Amino acid sequence: MAVTLARARRVGCAAVKALLRFAFMVANNLVAIPSYVLYLLALQPLRALGSERFWYVEGVLFKWLLAMVASWGWWAGYTVVEWGDDVKAVSEDEAMVLVNHQATGDVCTLMMCLQDKGTVVRQMMWLMDHIFKYTNFGIVSLIHGDFFIRQGRAHRDQQLVLLKEHLEKYYRSRNRKWIVLFPEGGFLRKRRETSQAFAKKNNLPFLKHVTLPRLGATQVILKTLVAQQENGTLAGGDAVIKESKSKGLQWVIDTTIAYPKGEPIDIQTWILGYRQPTVTHVHYRIFPIKDVPAEPEALTHWLYQRFIEKEDLLTHFYETGAFPPLQGQTKAISREMTLSNLWLVGIQSLAFLSGGAIQQRSA
Repeated sequence: MAVTLARARRVGCAAVKALLRFAFMVANNLVAIPSYVLYLLALQPLRALGSERFWYVEGVLFKWLLAMVASWGWWAGYTVVEWGDDVKAVSEDEAMVLVNHQATGDVCTLMMCLQDKGTVVRQMMWLMDHIFKYTNFGIVSLIHGDFFIRQGRAHRDQQLVLLKEHLEKYYRSRNRKWIVLFPEGGFLRKRRETSQAFAKKNNLPFLKHVTLPRLGATQVILKTLVAQQENGTLAGGDAVIKESKSKGLQWVIDTTIAYPKGEPIDIQTWILGYRQPTVTHVHYRIFPIKDVPAEPEALTHWLYQRFIEKEDLLTHFYETGAFPPLQGQTKAISREMTLSNLWLVGIQSLAFLSGGAIQQRSA
């Protein structure tokens, strides 16, 4: 009976904590997102003086919103340890970020671990499933200029055309630097069986921890944001790039997210915090754009190789609890990613003060 009562107390405390966290999250959204929208409406005259200034301010507000999402996990003890290349070294350059996809928490993890990477968060563009357009954060992503992609064979060709148009219209006009996409096209648990069947049919490696990526969006991004050289490789310098004085896409950052025991965190857990404190591990490899082939068949092979390497990385992680060392290293070096609680409290306070000011004006 004592054990049962103790367990009941723990469950009750967890439930109360989850309800309080959920209430805070709802209140946070109710004040922060309308404040973001109204601030940008009030700043519309700034666009007449120069859109660059306007999008700079929008980027700062966007980073703060993502920091609020990061804080929900951070305060629940969901932290990040980083491995591999140090992406801070290329944070001011244009880069395409390829990420494996296991659950909705992957996006939250990236929102957290990219917070301390200079201007990256405020100048990044996300490619995400169109369903996110209808979430509470959809209006923010629409204003920021993220791209919502509709999955499925019936929509594929049209979506790639729309993606190209979107990049040409918004990417450099809003001074974007990093573009983040999940080439697997869905969650691991949903695509694994189909991917393994495709691999078997086409004599490709059998993968358990990732799925074979899709080429379409990656190819469109490279063709649109990077110039073609005569030898078929990629390098910056097309007409759009010259007009904006940009060096063009310079790097591909291969990002691998690993959860202890292969148990991913979903958005519900991130919000409610009912899971015990967890360390998520993120591994980076940086590739110069000149090493990425342009020809579709070669690019497909190159992209497959990245996910085969992810499979090996994750296998090593699940067996040892750590990622393997980089080439030339005798021991893998990890970096604990940190956030300032004072800074997070300041942002949250500003959001609630802004919401209070809006309510007073509307009263």
